[in-house]
This record gives sequence, structure tokens and C-alpha cells, in this order.
Amino acid sequence: MTAPSVTIVGAGLAGSECALALARAGVRVVLLEQKPVARTPAQTSDSLCELVCSNSFRGAALANAVGLLKEEMRRLGSEVMATAELTRVPAGGALAVDRERFSAAMTEKLRAHPLIEVRSELVERLPDARPLVVATGPLTGDALARDVARRIGEERLAYYDAIAPIVSSDSIDESKVFRASRWDKGETEEDRNAYVNAPLDEAQYKAFVAELCAAQKVAPESFEDVRYFEGCLPIEVMAERGEMTLAFGPMKPVGLTDPRTGRWPFAVVQLRAEDAAETAYNLVGFQTRLIRGEQERLFRTIPGLEQCEILRYGAVHRNTFLRAPLLLDATFQLKAEPGLYFAGQVSGVEGYVESAASGGLVARFILERLAGREPVLPPPTTAHGGLVAQLSRNPEDYQPSNITFSHLAPWVPAVGANGKPVRLQKRAKYEAMAERALADLDGWLRLASEPARAPAVPTPRAHAEP
Repeated sequence: MTAPSVTIVGAGLAGSECALALARAGVRVVLLEQKPVARTPAQTSDSLCELVCSNSFRGAALANAVGLLKEEMRRLGSEVMATAELTRVPAGGALAVDRERFSAAMTEKLRAHPLIEVRSELVERLPDARPLVVATGPLTGDALARDVARRIGEERLAYYDAIAPIVSSDSIDESKVFRASRWDKGETEEDRNAYVNAPLDEAQYKAFVAELCAAQKVAPESFEDVRYFEGCLPIEVMAERGEMTLAFGPMKPVGLTDPRTGRWPFAVVQLRAEDAAETAYNLVGFQTRLIRGEQERLFRTIPGLEQCEILRYGAVHRNTFLRAPLLLDATFQLKAEPGLYFAGQVSGVEGYVESAASGGLVARFILERLAGREPVLPPPTTAHGGLVAQLSRNPEDYQPSNITFSHLAPWVPAVGANGKPVRLQKRAKYEAMAERALADLDGWLRLASEPARAPAVPTPRAHAEP
């Protein structure tokens, strides 16, 4: 018999995770990647699994949904999470990586694996091979996107995302900034001092916002319908919504005490290290569509950044994704074409972690079908189950979303001795939901490994206060 083979288009986070999971299970993979033949506008290197936006995988605590998702991925044997741990840089309560080391390590894993064949070619139409995984990311090429649109019978959907600028650490005036993580988070002193914070007083903040609103932006083309992702709005769009919007958003000073004053500043710009050597920092939450000259002018009005050297300018890029609730089944497979799967942001998930997780899920689903079994879906109480559930919601106006606890099955409070529900504070509830998720994940892993197929998803149960 011929050994099973899977073709994957795209070697970003989703495609790389999917490829390595399949190969680890003994399945041969043909990985089609356009680099170095071509790059998207957001890509700057020929490495595979490139992080084109932030270098952060976001919060690490189990009390937030993305922290739970990462822990679930670790338990599922995620290569992305393993590599992130090996290349991490200090980031307080978040998991951030040295982006170059991370991509280099993932590239080495992919190219060195004997069951993975990496082919460099520009894919402009879907290959005929099945199973086929399309993991081309948010900047799927126009020709391939048109081919997909022809198959699904509707126009592609696109919104616009923005990336934050990166500055040289040597150009930051250390005498005007202070190092701290919000609420002094982190297990080590290095983590607690992971962020560079540029404080602004009220006058400086309001002047910055006024200049930001008046600054020249890159205008969209007349044919473009600009629909920003709410979780990654350009700072100028936020500023236009109200003078204090940024102060309650990326410039919020909450939990950051300036050691020189002993108080929280009126507003703050946070910078996070891009690499282990801390040679470069990105402006956290400062994604922008300002023209380059305006970026230099405005960012140099921030205390401590008066002489900042911008290594990468903020920019706007297009995201292309499927209307998942109408097109995909619960296994990320195209309803109208069995054997054709979509993973990562093109499938309708949002974020680095969510994209990699979807690639891992698709690999598991394919492996089940190659073994002649229908996949067992992850429980709806888990973060992975939440990813699956989100892809079936709001079919008429679907928008990508980062994982949140609202994607998981609702928490069912236990009934106390007085006959009333036992209510938990928000953090305690989220921690209890995480405990429930990990227990159910372990049960799912045992179920999915059994030859006989039982009902796929358990019913959410009541939990008492932990």
C-alpha cells in the first residue's frame, strides 16, 4: 500500500504546526511555500513560520483564555509552543519570543524532518491532491484567493489589520523611561522589568492625541472596503473615537508605578523587547497607518523616544478569510468538498496562538480520517473546543476573533446549601473554567486514542467553587 501523504499550502504558524504534527505521526507531508520565490507585503525574511506582526503570544496565565489555549497546546504536543519556550524573551505576564530565533528554529525542524518535503513555489490555484490543507494566512495571494472564491461560490471577505513599529534600543533615552511590567507581574526580576515604559503627563498626552488625529495617513484605494479588526485597531482610529480612548487602551497607565514619582503617570507608551539581546523594541499596541514621515515626527514627541531610530515602520495589511460558519464544518473541512481543509487565519481564526492551534487540530482530524475513523471533536469546555464553536457563530456577519472564555461552554455554577447558585468572582471563575477545560482535555485525549468511537462531545457539567 502507498503511504498516506498530505499536501499543505503555506508554511506559517498553522501550516508548520500541521506539518510537524502529521509527520510526527508518520504521515508524509508535501509543504508548499512561496518563499523565497515571492513574499507577501508583510514578510521580511525567507524563514518559515515568520512572525510578521508582534513577537508576543500574549498572556501566559490560565485565568485568560489564550493562556489556557497555550497550555492545551502543550499537552497536545505543539511544536510551536515547544519552540516558543526555547526562544522566549522577558515579557512580564506574557509569552514573547525572539522572532528571528523562533523562525529559524521552526525552519530547521521543518527542513530536517525526513517525512516533510518543503517545495518553494507560488501556488495560484488549489492543487488536486487530497487531503489538502490551505494555510496561506491573512495575505493569501490574489490568484489563489480568486480560485478559492470560485470554488466556494462567493466573494472573499477581507478586513484590514495593522502592525506596530519597532525601534532600536540604542536610541531610547533611558533617563526618561522606567522598566516595569504591569502590576509588577512575572516570576523573576527580569520578567518584572520586561517592559520599557515612556510616561506622559496630561498635557503631553493630549498634545500627542491632537497631533495624531491631524497627522497624514496612508489612504485606502477607492475600491477598498476598510474593515479593521477591533482587537488590532490603528492608534489613529482609536484616537478619532475620543480624546481619552488611547488612555483607556494601549496607553493606559494602570498598574505601572513610575519609581521617580511613586505614582501612575497620566498615560504611558509601553515597549517590549523583540529579541533576547534586547537590541530592538516594539511599541505595544501602536499599530498604525501613518505615513513614514509622520511616524518619525510623532513618535519622537514621546518622552524617551526623541531620537528614536525606527527599524520597522508601522503598516497596514489586508487579511483574507472565509465566512467559516457557512463554508466549513467542525473539522475545518470545506463542507462542499471533503478532503479540502483550511487552517490559520484564512479559515477565520485570529491570532498567532489560535492559528497554530487550528493547524494542530486539522492535523488530528486528518489523522483520524486516514485511520478510517470520524474525528472526535474537542469538548466545548476546552479552548480548542471554543475555537471550533466560534467558527459556527454569526454566519451572516462573521468576523474573526481572538479566543475568549465566551467561546467556551458556559460556566454552570453549583448550587449551595441554601439552594442558590454559588457565584464566583471573575478571576476565580476563569481559573475554575481552565481547571475544567484541562480535565476535559485529558479525557478527550484518552477518548480520541481509543479504537471505538463514543459520542464526540460531553455535556457541560456543574462545578463547585475550587
